[in-house]
Amino acid sequence: MRPFRVEIPQRSLDDLHRRIAATRWPAEPYGGGWARGVPGAYLRELADYWRTGFDWRAAEARLNRYPQFTTTIDGATLHFLHVRSPEPDALPLVLTHGWPGSVAEFLQVIGPLTDPCAHGGDPADAFHLVIPSLPGYGFSTPLPGTGWDITRIARAWAELMRRLGYDRYVAQGGDFGSAVSLDLGEVDPEHVLGVHVNMLLTGPSEPGEVAELDEADQARMALVPRFNADLVGYMAVQATRPQTLAYALTDSPVGQLAWIVEKYREWTDSTDVPEDAVDRDQMLTTVTIYWFTATAGSSAQLYREVVELLPCTVVGARPYPNPVPLAVAAFGRDMFLPVRRFADRDFPNIQQWTEYDRGGHFAAMEQPDLLVADIRRFCRGSRVRPATVRTPDAAGLR
Repeated sequence: MRPFRVEIPQRSLDDLHRRIAATRWPAEPYGGGWARGVPGAYLRELADYWRTGFDWRAAEARLNRYPQFTTTIDGATLHFLHVRSPEPDALPLVLTHGWPGSVAEFLQVIGPLTDPCAHGGDPADAFHLVIPSLPGYGFSTPLPGTGWDITRIARAWAELMRRLGYDRYVAQGGDFGSAVSLDLGEVDPEHVLGVHVNMLLTGPSEPGEVAELDEADQARMALVPRFNADLVGYMAVQATRPQTLAYALTDSPVGQLAWIVEKYREWTDSTDVPEDAVDRDQMLTTVTIYWFTATAGSSAQLYREVVELLPCTVVGARPYPNPVPLAVAAFGRDMFLPVRRFADRDFPNIQQWTEYDRGGHFAAMEQPDLLVADIRRFCRGSRVRPATVRTPDAAGLR
């Protein structure tokens, strides 16, 4: 275990600002709007703010407020935050992001989860947090080779928690983090007490099943053809030619910005611009991490690794044996809303199901209070919390 701090050289920050200023902008003959991609007027203004208004050093300091480490597992350098609660009996919890995410998306929930007493909560709801960067994402770089699929990541997380001394723990995630958390419950059931996800992929096993759904669930299933027709392009490219895309995004900060910010607009509870749902500086913190770590290509490799499973994203889910308790929090403006009827068939151990009428794909950024409360409710009581939890000694990075 090696202590880690985010320390981007000033020359890299200066180079970013220079590149933004030197952007070669395309023509926009169709009159703007989001129907054909990120509008030029919006992106120009956001890029200018990124160059002149966004304070990376403040974002860097916010990340460095929490203990960070790197370790090598299965040949890969893995970066993670390890934030111990002041409550000695806190429950260990591993939080996993997805694409286009980073550890920065959890910054708003770290305080309430680790120290609920300081945030108006019950100290019995405290957690010790482990927040890793996915392999090939952010500071978990460079990616040592191919083959880093969801199950391999889950096994690495299990080893990480073992090294930290956590015999019993809970896993939580959204997007790819949801799949990793579900697989973690499958590969390490003797240590995983429960899994909480804010995205669950569901779908019919037979076409006729959709007609049997009620009106609300049919509306959810209607999102699938829209995704297939209009929103699936990023996935097709990243799942087939991630390296070709990497050259453009690694060379152009505005290209990287547009590639990510489009998802904040399409997948969130926004109306006009992403900032309706996600704080601008928090959004730019994640984009800047991708830029400084040059991980546009290595992060996209995960789509290539799971390409045979990607049709499940739009037509159904891979059933999980799921031997541990499962909680599902569905945020109503997510593009990937689960249907309970299909979920109960594919995930037989759902213990808690909550639907919210607001919030979208990036729950920890959009609705941190709701997410924190949902996690607490799931983990409260004997169904998840064991009688005792062995916590690390000094060698385990207190």
